[in-house]
Amino acid sequence: MTGTDVRTEAEDSGPSGYAAARLRLLTEGARSGPPRRAALAELTDDWLGGLFTVAARDLRGASLVAVGGYGRGELSPRSDLDLLLLHDGSDPGAVAAVADRLWYPIWDLGLALDHSVRTPGEARKTAGDDVKVQLGLLDARHLAGDLGLTAGLRTAVLADWRNQAPKRLPELHELCAERADRQGELQYLLEPDLKEARGGLRDATALRAVTASWLADAPREGLADARRRLLDVRDALHLATGRATDRLALQEQDQVAAELGLLDADTLLRQVYEAARVISYASDVTWREVGRVLRSRAVRPRLRAMLGGGKPVAERSPLAEG
Repeated sequence: MTGTDVRTEAEDSGPSGYAAARLRLLTEGARSGPPRRAALAELTDDWLGGLFTVAARDLRGASLVAVGGYGRGELSPRSDLDLLLLHDGSDPGAVAAVADRLWYPIWDLGLALDHSVRTPGEARKTAGDDVKVQLGLLDARHLAGDLGLTAGLRTAVLADWRNQAPKRLPELHELCAERADRQGELQYLLEPDLKEARGGLRDATALRAVTASWLADAPREGLADARRRLLDVRDALHLATGRATDRLALQEQDQVAAELGLLDADTLLRQVYEAARVISYASDVTWREVGRVLRSRAVRPRLRAMLGGGKPVAERSPLAEG
């Protein structure tokens, strides 16, 4: 059955059709890795888009937006669906009714859901208060509804992130350091957490956010392959355990290795550790560069004031890269 056939079945049969198409996709070993993640995201997009179209038939000024990992199209077999129901605030009662008609079919299928209902202003305010929310919104992707509403939020959130980078990036660096202290170094752990440990998927996402700030960039060599490798291992882990877990426990490593077509657990861990080393190195280089840029920006106004005889000098901000 082709990808088009799978999507058609999901659209024609509603939630049960989506569930069957999803199960078939996850059991097709030939479509593992990035092709399966992309196909799963596309299948889910089509289903949710259909749900929204029916639920919001009489509602204007609203859109359904994928954020976080789902926004990036990185759906593992047991990943949460990170969704934002965005609206213009003109009819809160109708929006609440649409939310119920969206969330309950997802819960009924047993899928994990991380959801929110906000206006663009509320989304930006929440992002300003919580850097984790802001990171999720950086990967916002339109699914259905008012495209202009989604595009306006994406533009505003990205502008906020770049304008606030001197403040937000140190906060993000501190979060990464605290997580590393709690979870340890992925490349040295016998039962590593593929997402939370240092050198894992959280750090790879943080590097994307630093790049989006235009303040610094991460070394590119091998980084995309390292991220892909960890995502592939997480996919296999979800299929082997049937659970939404990111910890590669000892008793599951041989099964995960077999799922990936690898010789044994030792081969699997070598590949995981190599990916973690690449991400850790990129993180070290990137955060050093962020620190250097922020220190130079802090010194520049004082130096200009000294050279100008103590008169305040207006700080200039670039309009765009370069």
